[in-house]
Amino acid sequence: MKYRKLGRSDLDVSLIGLGTMTWGLQNTQEEGFEQMDYALESGINFFDTAEMYAIPPSPKTYGTTETIIGNWFAARKNREKVILATKITGPGLSWIREKDAIIDRKNVLEAVEASLTRLQTDYIDLYQLHWPNRGSYHFGKTWNYAPTFDTQKEQDNFLEVLETMQSLIAEGKIRHFGLSNETAWGMCKWLEMSSQHHLPRAVSIQNEYSLLCRHFESDLSEIAINEDCGLLAWSPLCRGMLSGKYLNGARPEGARLTIETRVEHRPSPQTESAIERYIVLAKTHSLDPCQMAIAFVASRPFVSSVLIGATNMSQLKTDIASVSVDLGDEVLNGIEEIRRTYPAPF
Repeated sequence: MKYRKLGRSDLDVSLIGLGTMTWGLQNTQEEGFEQMDYALESGINFFDTAEMYAIPPSPKTYGTTETIIGNWFAARKNREKVILATKITGPGLSWIREKDAIIDRKNVLEAVEASLTRLQTDYIDLYQLHWPNRGSYHFGKTWNYAPTFDTQKEQDNFLEVLETMQSLIAEGKIRHFGLSNETAWGMCKWLEMSSQHHLPRAVSIQNEYSLLCRHFESDLSEIAINEDCGLLAWSPLCRGMLSGKYLNGARPEGARLTIETRVEHRPSPQTESAIERYIVLAKTHSLDPCQMAIAFVASRPFVSSVLIGATNMSQLKTDIASVSVDLGDEVLNGIEEIRRTYPAPF
């Protein structure tokens, strides 16, 4: 396994991080335990979860993934071996605390206590803001995102949340905080206000990033590198689409897109064409398409960790093994050629 520094913290996180959102719906607790055991044995020390998991989110599955992780900690007695990340949900899910509950001091404090209880731990290594109160261009909103918000109100909220993070760090309940699904303005403002008010600094930003979704590169990558606030890349296989298992409208039983209850914006004719091209490129160079996709994300200098997710052990082993895959110039040039043809397929 390889490791990279988490922001300006003293933590070195595994380049492959273990995503957990399938546990409690697609995966049983026993299967989650098996995945965590294998990941830890393979050198993965970074686990990522969220209060809203399992996915797809619902009142029935809310909190189940954290509960499974907590039960594993209790059974294995190995909390100190894991750098644990979780998230507070942004507004929009009526069953979490109250309808349209925003990320503010009251909700952060309540969410942290609930997560600590479910996770059966005294502290969270990385506490993240799942998505901004004001919204962002993620989750299918790329083409019509038109931000309109009260700038001063947002900054007042940022300050309140930063002060809350400071108090939680002082109490030992969290060690660091991070962003998720943020924009360039938001990322810069969080960092600026942390410096201005001498408050905790974001150590990471968790946004979607894959061969099919490279929005991060245009502006956020420059901030991530120069401000030491690296990317935790979620969905490096684009919900498994880069494996090719959904091509031609296929929906395997129990697979993510098959059970998804929300509108899925990623499948399209251009997405399928891009995936077909990437699979041909991988096979031409005797590479597994999934390993090529993950290795590409891991090779980016602004990435701190690539968050993989699996529903079976075969997938997990393949994904973790990608850490040993080096992509040569010929493969990288081929990826760029495909990207220029399909720069933003969804």
